[in-house]
Amino acid sequence: MTPDDRDVSFTLLGPLEVRKDGRDHAPTAPKILQLLAMLLLRPGKVVPAELIIKELWADNPPRSVRTTMQTYIWQLRRCIEENGLAADGDEILATKPPGYVLHVASAQIDVFAFQRFGQQGRTLLDERRHAEAAAAFRSALGLWWGPPLANVNSGPVLSAYAMDLQEQRRTVQHLRFQAEIEAGMHRDLIGELRSLVATNPLDESLHSQLMQVLSRSGRRVEALATYRQLRAKLNEELGLEPCLELQDLHHQLLSAGERVA
Repeated sequence: MTPDDRDVSFTLLGPLEVRKDGRDHAPTAPKILQLLAMLLLRPGKVVPAELIIKELWADNPPRSVRTTMQTYIWQLRRCIEENGLAADGDEILATKPPGYVLHVASAQIDVFAFQRFGQQGRTLLDERRHAEAAAAFRSALGLWWGPPLANVNSGPVLSAYAMDLQEQRRTVQHLRFQAEIEAGMHRDLIGELRSLVATNPLDESLHSQLMQVLSRSGRRVEALATYRQLRAKLNEELGLEPCLELQDLHHQLLSAGERVA
């Protein structure tokens, strides 16, 4: 891409948008938007035509599927040129057997920034630099502004990708809380964790972290009540006991009023 082309950025952590000069230039036609999303999964790498066909038509492709797909590719190239995203649509969106490649840098796509911040946070957490790790995790989560690919009619490939992104977000959120707990920010987390527990009543990780911040804040009775509520909910709805990690935390709280590590 030319230097001007690098001013273009792509968002997937929310509605798919193509941002340049403060405006969204994403295609409006559903299939073209879906095609663009597929190409953005592997920036600078070939996306096989068969994978695109699977995404756009699942198990029911039309007889003229290759011709139709080539028409969509042409329309996306035209969208790129008409919106000034690149001087040459054929150059930025190239045909390269067995498929197509979109020549953009991963740095232009928010998903890859999210993953870089997440990896940075993990490294800092391993080094016990908890406050810095928490800041990196917050930067990662700050890139989200809605469900991934919220405006894309996703087929089997993109649906699975969006689910994976949601799991990545949940993991980073968990690590952010843990980093902030270890950095001594536990009192600041009580309200946020209570809210999340209320909307995710069977999430054992969130309950564990809420119990930790309550205990560290001198509110052991409330931490024990949180465990009892979760246990009752799990028994009632799933016939299960809390996981061993939570049971161990519960035993620690029962046996001592000290802070839980």
